[in-house]
Formats: sequence, C-alpha cells, structure tokens
Amino acid sequence: MPKTPSHIAIFLRSLAGGGAEKVMVNLSRGFVERGLKVDLVLGNIKGAYNSQVHPHVRVVDLQAPKLLTTIPKLTAYLKQEQPFTLLSALHYPCEISLWAKRLAGVSTRVIVSEHNTLSVEAKRLPQLTARLTPLAARLFYPWADRIIAVSQGVANDLANVTKIPKEQIKVIYNPVVTAELLEKAKEPVEHPWFMSGEPPVILGVGRLIEQKDYPTLIRAFAKVLTEQEAKLIILGRGPQRERLNNLICELGIENHVAMLGFVPNPSAYMARATVVALSSAWEGFGNVLVEAMAVGTPVVSTDCPSGPAEILDNGKYGELVPVGDSEAMAEAILRVLAGNNKSVDAAWLQQFTLENATQKYLDVLGVSQTD
Repeated sequence: MPKTPSHIAIFLRSLAGGGAEKVMVNLSRGFVERGLKVDLVLGNIKGAYNSQVHPHVRVVDLQAPKLLTTIPKLTAYLKQEQPFTLLSALHYPCEISLWAKRLAGVSTRVIVSEHNTLSVEAKRLPQLTARLTPLAARLFYPWADRIIAVSQGVANDLANVTKIPKEQIKVIYNPVVTAELLEKAKEPVEHPWFMSGEPPVILGVGRLIEQKDYPTLIRAFAKVLTEQEAKLIILGRGPQRERLNNLICELGIENHVAMLGFVPNPSAYMARATVVALSSAWEGFGNVLVEAMAVGTPVVSTDCPSGPAEILDNGKYGELVPVGDSEAMAEAILRVLAGNNKSVDAAWLQQFTLENATQKYLDVLGVSQTD
C-alpha cells in the first residue's frame, strides 16, 4: 500500500520552458501549500523552471534523459516510494507513468493530464512519434485511474481519439493566475522600447516552433506598420529562430522587431505591452492569454483548437481571428491599438487561479490534505 494518502508525485521528462511544465510547477506549489508531501520526479533535471520550484517540493532526478531509460527508473522510484498518486503531464510522460505502474506492481493511482489537441498535432507535425500519439493514447490512456484535460476542446478531441466516454474526462483549466505572477508583473523591464514616448509594443510569447505559427504574427505586424508606428517583441527560443529572422529581413522590418529568447519573467513584459498576440495554429489551452488578461493587457488570438475561445469567452474578453490569417490579425491588432479594448471581468479570471485549480486537482487525485 502507498505509504501516505497525502503523498503526491508529479512526473515530467524535464522542466524545459513550456506551458505544461510551468503549470506543474505551479500545481506542486499549490499542493505543498495545502500541507501535502510532493515529489517532482524528472527524467532530466535540466530546464528553465528549476529555479521556480517551491523549496518544500522534493525534486527527484532520475538521470534518464532518454525515453527507454526513463521507464525502468520511474518503475524503481514507484516501488521504493509508493506515492498515493502519480500525476503526469504531456503525452509521453503520461504513457511512461502508466507503464511504470504496471511494471512496478504498486497500487499508486496514476492520473494523466493531456495538454494538447492530439489529432491536430498528429496531422501538423512531421515526426513519426507525433503521428502515432492518437493511437498510443487510444491504447494506453484507458489504463489511467483518472484523465484530466486542460480545456473542453482537448477533452472533446481526446474522447474522439481514444473512444473514452467524454464524461470520464475531467476538464480543469490551468492554474495560471498566481500571487507570484501578479507580483512579478510589477518588476521593471530595461528594454528601451518600453520607455515613455516610444511606439506601442506588440508582444508574442512562446517557443519558436511550428505550433505557435509566428510567421502569421510577423506578417500581421508588417501590415500594422503600413498603418502606424509600432514595435514587435517575441519572447521564446526554439528551432525556427533562423527561419523567422529570415522572414523579418525579407519583409524589411528588422529595425522594428526584437527576438529576445527565453526570459524568466515574461509577465513583466506583458504588463508593459500594448497588446499580447497569440498566433498559434493549435493549442491545448493558451496560458499566455490568461497571463496577459491577469495583468490587464488586451489580447488578440487565433481561434485555434483548443482553448483560446474558451479563455476569451468566444471573443467577449479579447479578439479572435482565423488561424493563419495575417490580414485579420493585423486588423484586430489595429483595433486594439486604436483603443477598442475589451475589459475582463475579475470574476471570470477566478477559474484560472492556482487556488481553484489546486482544489479541483486534489478532488480528482483523491488526496487527503493535512491542514
């Protein structure tokens, strides 16, 4: 039997700078603040969010950067520690967790949380592993004790892909709004484009990968420049940096665009931007939109599957434009720059708070609190 019903383990491959990893770091904080014992079990301890892990969270480094070596090491961890619940996020960590439990022969409950729209990702990404994720989910997700999806769109897609009844998939929105986020938003930003008297700044935040479709945002920004002076800052790193730089030079807008790489505190940039733009071709949720709304910055987003329409209440709290339509995105950005902003009801943001998500996760995990 597990040693204590208040012992939670969270498994990820690493703490690389993605939205799902940040969500799990936030949740681990929420759990320990409820008096629970939390292990953050990592295949590889490297990652941008290591410094943000709560000091009361025990980090377990499996020292297994490769997939095949992760399964036996996670199996050994489960045999030794026997946490009451093992929570995993992202597709392959979820399947690794399910296999590790079977091999360990323990009673630990495994909860999988899906953070992306698998059917869209399988069609858009060239890697064989991505194309196989719907099949793998159909085969192995039924082994889970409970399944969580981060949006209704992800839940609908997952039910369709796996043939698991939709009512067996619990939707919990990501814990994005935290006291730390709001406090960090007040920190200064040294970039000269945020100085008084400078043109408005349009901000994009996220990894430089196909999913984020930065070419659409860059082309939209070029169209904005034909109407008014502005600047574009992109925060994030990834394999498409050179391609995006080439596009920026091709459009002749290199003096108006800054790609700053990964920054540990994007909320400070969001708080000072005039508009935050999300140009993704697909998402599972869209943390960036909630972060921007929480710090009071207007947003423009593609109406991609899945998440943005739910976050923005179908356009009530921000501009929604078609995927890949740079003209529509430019027009929406210009509307915001002209002062046509949509204010966000504070009560609406409550569903995205750490407190709300922590309680919902604990209900699903079946974990007892000690305070």
